Amino acid sequence: MRKKELKLVVTFHTTADAMAMEKTCKEKNAPGRLIPVPRAISAGCGLAWCAALEEREAILSVMGEAGIESEALHECMV
Repeated sequence: MRKKELKLVVTFHTTADAMAMEKTCKEKNAPGRLIPVPRAISAGCGLAWCAALEEREAILSVMGEAGIESEALHECMV
């Protein structure tokens, strides 16, 4: 089991947005991974993108270039 750490969690309105994020990040070698939305967060779809807090600007840049819209950005223990 992984040790829980404070992470950046990006939630999405739709599963399609979450899947587009995963595809785009893999293509651009952006950090992070797709995870189920943590219980502490309420989100439109059941998937979220998780990355280290210090990767916030890189993640936002990738999302902006690809036109991916997030529902919210959270900092939580994952």
